[in-house]
Amino acid sequence: MTSSVAKQSDPNPIVACTISRDVQNFDLLIEDMEAALGESWGDLGFAEALAFFNQPEANTLEFVAVAIDEADEDDLVMLGEIISLASKKGIKVILIAEDVSPAALHQLLRQGADEFVPYPLPEGELQAAIDRLRHAPPPMPQSQSAAQTHPALANPTAGDGVILAVQGLSGGTGATTLAVNLAWELANVEKASPPRVCLLDFGLQFGSVATYLDLPRRDVVFEMWSDTEALDDDIFRQALVAFEDKLWVLTAPADVLPLDMISSEDVNKLLSLARKHFDYVVIDMPGSLVQWTEAVLHASQIYFATLELDMRSAQNALRIKRAMQSEDLPVDKLRYCLNRSPKFTDLNGKSRVKRMAESLEIRIELLLPDGGRAVCQSSDHGLPLASSAAKNPLRREIAKLASSLHALGKSDAEAA
Repeated sequence: MTSSVAKQSDPNPIVACTISRDVQNFDLLIEDMEAALGESWGDLGFAEALAFFNQPEANTLEFVAVAIDEADEDDLVMLGEIISLASKKGIKVILIAEDVSPAALHQLLRQGADEFVPYPLPEGELQAAIDRLRHAPPPMPQSQSAAQTHPALANPTAGDGVILAVQGLSGGTGATTLAVNLAWELANVEKASPPRVCLLDFGLQFGSVATYLDLPRRDVVFEMWSDTEALDDDIFRQALVAFEDKLWVLTAPADVLPLDMISSEDVNKLLSLARKHFDYVVIDMPGSLVQWTEAVLHASQIYFATLELDMRSAQNALRIKRAMQSEDLPVDKLRYCLNRSPKFTDLNGKSRVKRMAESLEIRIELLLPDGGRAVCQSSDHGLPLASSAAKNPLRREIAKLASSLHALGKSDAEAA
């Protein structure tokens, strides 16, 4: 490594450089840069970077790694200029941040950073980010827009698509399983004229819809959330991935992002676009309540809450009910779904379900049977239950739910 790019004397051209207040504060970054690039990189301060980008030597740069911590939040304007100028010069930007507030991180990401990596750097993550930058596909030309690639999305609806959200009240209650399989059943509820269905994974940190359907996590998802002011029909379509040309999926980003990176306005804008292009929009919510949960709750026609017959689910159901009532939110949209419900002959289990509902003063409207090992195997193979275990009791119950929802939607449409 050299202390300054301008002083590099090695005949090999510099292909990258770090930009920081003091690179010695990021010793792991130094080690990873040397491991990835050897001596073909340099280091710049913030002010030096702005000047260097206008030098001929900057033309050989593939990327820059902008490393910041909480002490650099006073220099957000300069940092934004650095990222914007690098993007204009065609230089990729990896943003490396330690203890930076979500608001500051969001602001810098919207300036045009291509990758985000938290510091301390996870093992091999910098190299993975470099590989993604080097193998990123070129931008799709306007003539090859997603609407032309996917003609099924070319004709918008009246903007009145039905929004169905699913949230687990505790871990392992089957929220993602319900969301994925409900979306797939809705997409296949009619053979002659199937509705258009979109599945949105709002788990910005650990969303696993992509895993459940064996779909790639596209970088454009991160770019879309980073700059929602530019979000339009074409960007939204490009962020979607098709599953067997029947279900359209917005996966979670490839990297772990703060849940408060996005706002209610961002979510509402995305949901408006989704309702414009799809008849049904199924949302897999994160396990935590965040600022924009309220936006999804207001936009949804039904908000499914999955739980199990145990104390943790009961306590969390009571807590979420009280929280929503205290904020005067539409609690009536909640539909409680009991996963791994007792079998038909389990009278003691049914009695426990009844007592649980009475003590919480809720109605458990959907009883989902235990799907057994087939559910885990289905997700591991990246297939919905209808494809891997069509006769599974859980799959049958979800199919019934999809049919009843579609029938209800058609009757409402006819009445209108």
